[in-house]
Amino acid sequence: MIDATCLVLGGGGLAGIAWMTGLLTGLADAGDDLTGAAKLIGTSAGSSVAAQLGSGLSLDELFARQVDPAKQTREISSPVDLATFATAMMEALKGAPPHDEVLRRIGAYALATKTVPESARLDVLRERLPSHEWPERPLAIVAVDAISGVHRVFDRASGVSLVEAVAASCAVPGVWPPVTIGGVRYVDGGVRSSDNADLASGFARVVIVSPLGVANVIPSPYPLREVVATLRAEGSEVTVYSPDPDSKAAIGPNPLDVATRAPSAHAGRAQGRRRPASAM
Repeated sequence: MIDATCLVLGGGGLAGIAWMTGLLTGLADAGDDLTGAAKLIGTSAGSSVAAQLGSGLSLDELFARQVDPAKQTREISSPVDLATFATAMMEALKGAPPHDEVLRRIGAYALATKTVPESARLDVLRERLPSHEWPERPLAIVAVDAISGVHRVFDRASGVSLVEAVAASCAVPGVWPPVTIGGVRYVDGGVRSSDNADLASGFARVVIVSPLGVANVIPSPYPLREVVATLRAEGSEVTVYSPDPDSKAAIGPNPLDVATRAPSAHAGRAQGRRRPASAM
């Protein structure tokens, strides 16, 4: 058991990025600054937050980038709506296939769907991340091979740029284009698990910040409740934060909506200051 904290940051769109940033800022306001965690694990939106925590900017500066229109970075809209995405996910689940087959079906859908150009999406991520360099401390970013359905964990030793790793982890199937790394097309790591908290095994303290909580869009062999129970059985102290009612209201029905950033960040900060961990 590693006598240190692992911070796990899950998926949740632009609203999730803002809410997690606000929550972490609020927790620090309340005396629990998690930015010094020994390891960060980021999936989808969480990969963006994790990368920004390693940028050298303070939490207050990162918070300002969510709530101040003059500091908010440019985002682009996807031509694919969430209803279309939900329909595609239901199709992938038809017949209750094994999870690896589900991931291959989702990958095929992502590869076949016309979205914005990959180059345009990478440009957005370059602007979003204050630093394009991997931090010195361990940072693990999860993505999934669109063809094989096998997940990959990118880190400083992978020989992959931080921007590409984050873009791959954030490549919501059918919403954003799969990201090409070394000739392989990758999609959002959240299709494996919205948090991938099982990768935090072995740490004395695990803090999971999960915008989606137990509400996985895609059934996973790593459901959050079971993963938390396993981590605790292994001896880890586990705390889970997911949106409270006020934060859920701020996030709203479309977490990809750029207008959710400021209200989600403010709601997250208020929640963090109250420090109400989720029952799990």
